[in-house]
Amino acid sequence: MDEYFRTNREMWDELVGVHVRSKGPLGYNVDDFRRGGTALQAVELEEVGDVAGKDLLHLQCHFGLDTLSWARLGARVTGVDFSERGIAQARDLAAELGIEARFIHSNVYDLPKVLDDTFDVVFSSYGALNWLPDLPAWARLIDRFVRPGGFFYLLEAHPFSLVLPDERGRTDLTFANPYFPPAGPVRIEEDGSYADPAAHLEHRVSYEWIHPIGETMTALAAAGLRIEFLHEFPFCAWQALPGMVLREDGYRHLPDGEDRVPFLFSVKATKPRASD
Repeated sequence: MDEYFRTNREMWDELVGVHVRSKGPLGYNVDDFRRGGTALQAVELEEVGDVAGKDLLHLQCHFGLDTLSWARLGARVTGVDFSERGIAQARDLAAELGIEARFIHSNVYDLPKVLDDTFDVVFSSYGALNWLPDLPAWARLIDRFVRPGGFFYLLEAHPFSLVLPDERGRTDLTFANPYFPPAGPVRIEEDGSYADPAAHLEHRVSYEWIHPIGETMTALAAAGLRIEFLHEFPFCAWQALPGMVLREDGYRHLPDGEDRVPFLFSVKATKPRASD
């Protein structure tokens, strides 16, 4: 497992620089954020709701754009990521813009060793679960950090969309991959990034874990969290398949305009108070 994490961390350390420089419809557009923009989109803004005055923990925060966006909305934020380079970039950006934020360099599973606080909101989004080999342990960790009466919110790639072919030039919706995962991680080797497909990487290998949606929901419920909703969305925040079209709502849709496939799902899970 240490080898898997080390390999993934090397890739994400390298991706920090690629993503900070990325621009355009697929990029992070950090200069827009410097001018007062936000990295958050409509779904998470609506479903998380007002965070002013709340303590918010962002797990797997990359280089902190979402974390700092929540801070601009009034949250007291803590971001966590296993990439030391990502955390350094997040701290630099917070200092540059005068945004109060705390960033912690830690593997998610090791977080209880370095953080004692609890939070009103624990947040995670977009490409988080596939880097986690043990969802029951992850869910117990979330329960550890959510205050009674607080909640965990996840917005993530829908695992069903992963069965579809994502090769360039493919526009059909035939099944290309299994929905139910093989044992152990999947080894992936590819150049470029979702934010900059033309980028060339030295560290191109990663190890990812596929989690059917039932596994995620069961892990959260077994940890003692109460599922408030599970929502599914027929659009995506990135170019999940070739030919997807960016529309006015800020999301990418299938080009034929038909809502046939779930590309995202969201979960809100609360931690009951003692009186509940």
